[in-house]
Amino acid sequence: MGIKGGLKVRQDPKKGFYVEQMTSKQVNSYEEIDSKINEGTRNRTVASTNMNATSSRAHTIIGINFTQKCPNDVGESMTRTAVVNLVDLAGSERADSTGATGDRLKEGSAINKSLSTLGNVIKALADQSTGNKKVVVPYRDSTLTKLLQNALGGNSKTIMIAALSPADINYEETLSTLRFADRAKAIKTIATVNESPTDKLIRELREENAKLMEMIKSGGMSLPIGGSGGGGGYTADEVEEMKRQLQEQLNQNQSEMEQMKKSWQQN
Repeated sequence: MGIKGGLKVRQDPKKGFYVEQMTSKQVNSYEEIDSKINEGTRNRTVASTNMNATSSRAHTIIGINFTQKCPNDVGESMTRTAVVNLVDLAGSERADSTGATGDRLKEGSAINKSLSTLGNVIKALADQSTGNKKVVVPYRDSTLTKLLQNALGGNSKTIMIAALSPADINYEETLSTLRFADRAKAIKTIATVNESPTDKLIRELREENAKLMEMIKSGGMSLPIGGSGGGGGYTADEVEEMKRQLQEQLNQNQSEMEQMKKSWQQN
């Protein structure tokens, strides 16, 4: 949805930057998504300039949050989440070409500034991808780059489409856009599955339980059994005590898993 003036961008330790008090709508089909996109498009600020009769006066970000519940290897439900950001950037402008004055001129200046910041972020990310880890990425320098932080340099897959003009009078803008896209190509991101914290803990406990079971079956990691008289092995009583401790840990893990599953289902 388009973001109108007045809403503030905040930062959360877990979910990163977000728009405070922004309205989210639940949808269950492509038709409902399309309807909401059209609603946002109608609310988008546009104005006429010498270059474009319906020039966008702001960037637009459409965020789609996906929540998927599917069975795991043992038939239990697990939750995965993903966010799709569809971003339509307003084009860079030259005041002498657009003939913009007053509010239109201020809007164009703000658009150019945010695009310049985006370019700086992309350059920094590209430098990091080539091995320069000391580069600081200036996400905080604009609202646009704050909101796109995860999409650009986080756990993501990103596709950028550069729109060009074939007209010779737009040569400078076209060259600038191509350079922008060329820098973006150098960014490397690694996408991994977003697993809910509860599901992750349960999975890790289950994996630990499997290892404990193997240790119990093998007598505690195949420990050598010997006498207590300097043979270097463990007595049968000591091995049994280790098995008992492993079984206690196994039971404790199982209890924690059951408690977490109950809590998750209640929420």
